[in-house]
Amino acid sequence: MTSQPAVASVPRIAALDVLRGFALGGILMVNITVMSNPSGFAAGPAHTFLVAFFFDKFYVLFSFLFGYSLTMQFRSAERDGADPRARTVRRCLALMAVGLLHIVFFFSGDVLFGYGLLGLILLSMSRLRPKRAVVIAAATYGLFVLAMTAISLLSPSEASGSIADPERALARMRTGWLDAASYRWDTFSDRIGAFLLFGFLNVLPLFLVGFAAGKTRLLERPERYLPLLPKIQWIGFGIAAPLALLAAVVDSPYLAGPSALLAPLLATAYAATILRLMHHYSWVTNTFAPAGKIAATNYIAQSVITSIIFTGYGLALVGRLPDWQVLTLAITIYAAQLAISRLWVRHHRYGPVEWVLRRATYGRPQNRPARHRLHDEPHAGS
Repeated sequence: MTSQPAVASVPRIAALDVLRGFALGGILMVNITVMSNPSGFAAGPAHTFLVAFFFDKFYVLFSFLFGYSLTMQFRSAERDGADPRARTVRRCLALMAVGLLHIVFFFSGDVLFGYGLLGLILLSMSRLRPKRAVVIAAATYGLFVLAMTAISLLSPSEASGSIADPERALARMRTGWLDAASYRWDTFSDRIGAFLLFGFLNVLPLFLVGFAAGKTRLLERPERYLPLLPKIQWIGFGIAAPLALLAAVVDSPYLAGPSALLAPLLATAYAATILRLMHHYSWVTNTFAPAGKIAATNYIAQSVITSIIFTGYGLALVGRLPDWQVLTLAITIYAAQLAISRLWVRHHRYGPVEWVLRRATYGRPQNRPARHRLHDEPHAGS
């Protein structure tokens, strides 16, 4: 009996899975603020804490990892003798489709649709050399900082992200499935222009940095990045963190531009800390890597769970829980995901969403059982 040849792939990189699994917690802490209340948290300690140390920090890690993963998909296609561009187009279109479903049914702040769209733009830039990619990323991100500064000066309410009619938004989220879905779609469609501009000026540069790192195989060579990590931590925690806290305490939309400069520095310091811990303690890999392996599934699952809790087709608790109780709920959900992910990957190679994405990418079923060690698995980066 002959078996179907498996898709050739590059080895998984533990650092990618660990960082992705770690970032999932920060993503949930941010997203749950608008899932629990369309207006977000009210001014107070919880809001200040999140603005200083979570907001605009963790999508930085996710975006970097997406760019890095694209280079690994290219390598996998080359080993298969397949067209890497065609594979990437199929994967990006699949991400966009999943993202649109996610927006309508669960969360208007979805990133998968934007990742798929921007992934197509990144694909058109895939021949860039690493240094050139970093230069373009820096220039584009600089434009983003200038844009945020201009918006904060001309339209402070737009920079703060406040919504026009919070009471109406609460009512629509509480009434039922169709009205909540309609509200999410209206929110997304009303902001599509800003969404695309934000993605091009802010997320695409982070893709490019990750893409450049992937081309140089930075995370595959610990001897290259480990000596840099203490300096990165010093800059992030010693300079960016105090300034970010100060900006959060002041809480002025006029600081949107400067704050955009601090976010990548602090996010990089978080990543540096996790990477250093990973190389000293095996529990770090064991805890975060399984969740990172099925990051797309966990990301969607966070929205499913919070929708059941907060919207009208569930418990309809939107706008009814204290802020610190919402954060406790987020921590509980994330802890459960870490534990369930560890159990899942013992018996399955991919999560449900990852399996769908791979089916769309490769055009044929992928074997589900996982009878191998963590570091030997094929890469299925989101």
